[in-house]
Amino acid sequence: MTAKTNNFVFQGLHIVAWMIFVGLCIEAGALIVNFIFSLYKPEFVHNLYQKLDLYKMYTDSKWGFFGIYSFILSISMLKAYLFYVVVMLMHKLDLTKPFNTFVSNQILQMSYFTLSIGLLSYIGRGVCQKYDATWL
Repeated sequence: MTAKTNNFVFQGLHIVAWMIFVGLCIEAGALIVNFIFSLYKPEFVHNLYQKLDLYKMYTDSKWGFFGIYSFILSISMLKAYLFYVVVMLMHKLDLTKPFNTFVSNQILQMSYFTLSIGLLSYIGRGVCQKYDATWL
């Protein structure tokens, strides 16, 4: 009975990981579409995804806007890919033999992506503070 319970919990975690992955993909896609749309219609910058109003920055410095938005896009895409790695790990993980080279490689990849997301977030926050980004 314990094996069935563990398998049920594992399947539940797999479903949650898929839901998070899909949500992060939607977020990254929406940010990309908004960025492309803002290139063609700059007045749309007021109404970016998640109520992110970067219009003041766009009018002050277009290069600053592109820089900050590239930080936002990079972090968003890295988070989506991180959960893709998690989903692939959970898909191929054998609960009877959970420790093998595939699992260790996936965990190593996850740690690299997590570190990259943290570093990019820290650098992006520093850039925003340097330019006194009160619009974020």
